[in-house]
Amino acid sequence: QVQLVESGGGLVQAGGSLMLSCAASGRTVGSYVMGWFRQAPGKEREVVAAISWNGGKTYYADSVKGRFTISRDNAKKMVYLQMNSLKVEDTAVYYCAGDPKRQVLITTTPSDYDYWGQGTQVTVSS
Repeated sequence: QVQLVESGGGLVQAGGSLMLSCAASGRTVGSYVMGWFRQAPGKEREVVAAISWNGGKTYYADSVKGRFTISRDNAKKMVYLQMNSLKVEDTAVYYCAGDPKRQVLITTTPSDYDYWGQGTQVTVSS
């Protein structure tokens, strides 16, 4: 059984930074694609960033390119999302997710990801 637990959310002013962490449990958690998604009130869940099993390939949504960085430490079973230059529109609940069917090919569809954390709230004030 895989469990994902996010932490690091909070309230920050526009222009500030936060780093989200995702602690994963499970034997094979270091062997597949992991992603960060977000969902704002009244909006659909959307991909923010994703990373292949060894970190060799990453994906970023256009809205966060150049501001967010995804990384992982398989030895620690951790996935991170460094968020810089935060904007009010980044406000959302952020979810960590795992796609055990893929190691390198990254998909952006939430339904492709089988494992989900409970989410952590990020609020950016103006």
